[in-house]
Amino acid sequence: MKLIGVIKPDRPLLVVALEEEAAHLDGALPVLLTGLGKVNAAAGLAAALGRGNRPSTVVNLGTAGALRPGWHGTHEVSRVHQHDLDTAFLYLVTAHRVGLPMEIADDGPALATGDVFVSDEAARARLAAHADLADMEGYAVASVARQFDVPIRIVKHISDDAGEDASRTWREAVDDCAQNLASWTKDHL
Repeated sequence: MKLIGVIKPDRPLLVVALEEEAAHLDGALPVLLTGLGKVNAAAGLAAALGRGNRPSTVVNLGTAGALRPGWHGTHEVSRVHQHDLDTAFLYLVTAHRVGLPMEIADDGPALATGDVFVSDEAARARLAAHADLADMEGYAVASVARQFDVPIRIVKHISDDAGEDASRTWREAVDDCAQNLASWTKDHL
């Protein structure tokens, strides 16, 4: 985890997994680099928010795989769930509801978060039944923001098609994605 800048209550905190995804942010807003995956995202944001000042909003910026053909561009997510947690089974076993989907905004695509880089057609098809995009941090960031009672926005730029060429495509696309995320930030925050 690396915090660049100072968290203040009158401005948003940008939460990004990797330096490559934050490469074109202009430094006007604080940026928290968490590292990949749900655990790093949750631990990093919880540590940052637990230190004192809370931001006006947490904005999770990053790349995402498209789960359906024809998706491209930058999107603000409306709903997020964990695709690698079997919430229905856990409820049957424990009678506790954990990891339920979260509504984030009124409009926008649904995001499936999991500690798996989706890069095969079978996984893509399975996830597309419930979501439009896939990432590795969104749900964790949203969960921590909610626990700290800070508003959350999740904004993803599509880097790949979550298919067999996804890892190669992500490496080739990440700088362009970072430029688009920086432009979105300038236009919307």
